[in-house]
Amino acid sequence: MKHLLLAAVLAAVAGPAAAEVKARSADGFTLTYERAVTASAEVVLEAIGRPAAWWSDAHTWSGSASNISVDLRPGGCWCEALPGGGVKHAETLLVWPERRMVRFEAPFGPLQSIGADAVLTMSWADAEGGGRVLKWTFSVTGPGAGAMADPVDGVMAEQFGRLAAHLGAAGS
Repeated sequence: MKHLLLAAVLAAVAGPAAAEVKARSADGFTLTYERAVTASAEVVLEAIGRPAAWWSDAHTWSGSASNISVDLRPGGCWCEALPGGGVKHAETLLVWPERRMVRFEAPFGPLQSIGADAVLTMSWADAEGGGRVLKWTFSVTGPGAGAMADPVDGVMAEQFGRLAAHLGAAGS
């Protein structure tokens, strides 16, 4: 009962995921997303390492998020298995559970084809009254990347929302 009450309070306070294009230029952009979740810090880290549980099938090359895996150690691969091969979507740069932070070099999807530099930082801090505040910052630079801010925001906002919803249900 206590967890249900906490979830209801956090949902009322958090509402939908706050999202914003924080900065935009011809050759880059920064997106931020923030939302309260009920999951413990340990559950947040575990979920980040299992994107098959929350990533959208529609935003995979194989058509199935179950083909995605993440190795949460520096140099680890955020990879997707494809028939007879695979794709590296991102590389793990930082895993720091004590600071509640994970960072990826992450030129997802079409960002790879323009040679963009893209860094996705995921963090989670304790929220007042319990739970965590989940935050993503996605910074992208590359030739013409600024024109891609809105469509990339649409995809990333969806994935962030899916993770936040997954963590809201996973509270401990």
